[in-house]
Amino acid sequence: MMITLPKLNFKFDGLEPFIDKQTVELHYSKHHQTYADKLNEALKETGWEDRPLEEIVKNWNQFPEDKKTAIRNNGGGVWNHNLYWQTLGRSPLKGELRTALERTWGSIDKFKEDLTKLAMNRFGSGWVWLGKNHDGLCIYSTANQDNCLMPGVECLCPHHNQCQVGGVKLILALDLWEHAYYLKYQNRRAEYIEGWWQAVNWEKVGELYLDK
Repeated sequence: MMITLPKLNFKFDGLEPFIDKQTVELHYSKHHQTYADKLNEALKETGWEDRPLEEIVKNWNQFPEDKKTAIRNNGGGVWNHNLYWQTLGRSPLKGELRTALERTWGSIDKFKEDLTKLAMNRFGSGWVWLGKNHDGLCIYSTANQDNCLMPGVECLCPHHNQCQVGGVKLILALDLWEHAYYLKYQNRRAEYIEGWWQAVNWEKVGELYLDK
């Protein structure tokens, strides 16, 4: 079973004017696809070719030494982008997720302020996440194509310094690699993040929050 990309739930221009058509098309069709192609190549003759993507990502450190880096980088690249696209599409924030965010942060504005600050403080390439753990909701930051499902990676939480990897369900992803925004925003990461907030599919994030 080959790792393939999920279909987008919007057209390439469906996030305009916040994320431009050319960026979405290149990001999905070239960058995301390349991660999938390289992951499929790395999985050959490992016995993991038919395993689910999430299982592969959670067990990246169980692969032979000559495979680990490729599985970590490309497995993470595919999984992270899957969630990124899944949680874009522009729908309002409401329901139980909104209530939970307000209960955790006091207000939606404070939640957005904290996540934006975490994203601006991520040096170089990486990701910022909203996740659900045994304590409730929290935000996280990882470098490169790492995520909080992966054992042995640094997953930073501003409230707990280093989160317990493996006990988190990630429900929202913000891509901070420059290929996610450079065509439109160049080096203006703050403007990209402001636009990204306008493009989030909160209905889907809410579904993931409620999904056990």
